[in-house]
Amino acid sequence: MNLKALQLINYRNFEDLELKFSEKINCFIGNNGVGKTNILDAIYNLSFTKSWLNPLDIQNIRYYQDFFLIKGKYRFEEDEIEISCGLKRGKKKSFKRNGKEYSKLADHIGLIPLVSISPYDSNLILGGSEDRRKFIDSVISQFDKEYLQALMKYNRVLTQRNQLLKQFAEQRNFDKDSLSVWDMQLIDLGNFIYDKRSKFLNELSPIFQKYYDFISEKKESVQLDYRSQLSSDYEELIEQNIDRDRMLQYTSVGIHKDDLIFKLKEHALKKNASQGQQKTYLIALKLAQFDYIKQISNIKPILLFDDIFDKLDRLRVEQIIKLVADKHFGQIFITDTNQERLDKILNKIEINYKLFKINDEITETEKQFDNIQ
Repeated sequence: MNLKALQLINYRNFEDLELKFSEKINCFIGNNGVGKTNILDAIYNLSFTKSWLNPLDIQNIRYYQDFFLIKGKYRFEEDEIEISCGLKRGKKKSFKRNGKEYSKLADHIGLIPLVSISPYDSNLILGGSEDRRKFIDSVISQFDKEYLQALMKYNRVLTQRNQLLKQFAEQRNFDKDSLSVWDMQLIDLGNFIYDKRSKFLNELSPIFQKYYDFISEKKESVQLDYRSQLSSDYEELIEQNIDRDRMLQYTSVGIHKDDLIFKLKEHALKKNASQGQQKTYLIALKLAQFDYIKQISNIKPILLFDDIFDKLDRLRVEQIIKLVADKHFGQIFITDTNQERLDKILNKIEINYKLFKINDEITETEKQFDNIQ
């Protein structure tokens, strides 16, 4: 699968843009603020039905315009499909496949697998546990609808239980039988979600280790640990913490407290790693995500690398480019401000690529090798 062409009309800073892409590597070079990331954001939008830069669709319409339109033409083996996303002020967003509008946007998720790596991913390290749970859930949910349904139901049950605990406090009474109705649902759903997360992270961790070792040339040891209260019996945890929950007026134990622990040389990554080491960690994590999705879907996801080379030394940048140039990976889109850095690396490897230089106008450079598929 690959994205052959992209058209943007009134999307963010682009009035009318049409681009045709290489099946392998596509680089966007230019100063900050020229719109490199906006192109990647449009590609992301066509996979996930939403922008990664701005969750409010109306704010992605170019200034003083009434609508935006994104169109992408994809090749799936011998077939071609067109995906379009459009929004007009005051109207509902339209998302179409080959001209036919989806009745539910969720039906599109998973059709065009994509993995993005950007500066925004630093929240996985610097943010709270909610950011890391969101990462786990977003990956599993793309291809496991049963997991997604269980997660949504768990959150609804959790809300109901918390409301009941608050109600007990306000009314100065307590009905254990009423609470147990929600407890049993929480336990069943929580155990199911815990098992899915454990399986996913057990599969992801060795792949992550492999990629980190390759990029860092085995100069550092890293660990990726799953921490969950459900490593103990959930029913016992609920029972043991009833008094605490009554005092706090919310549910203090469960899979909504799960976390991923990032370590470098047995120490917390957040406090003990350089920016380059943190970036290497995130890139290895996302490449492991690529492998997981590829295994589940039998499709090579599109890779978006948005300004990821800053703070990385030359050797790590070269290792990353060598890695994704391998046939194991598919189509890649890269943004960078440093053309000289990319030119030196791309010229060392025989790989088909297109380079788009973005200023007031967009110029293209293309290089192809007849023996590269």
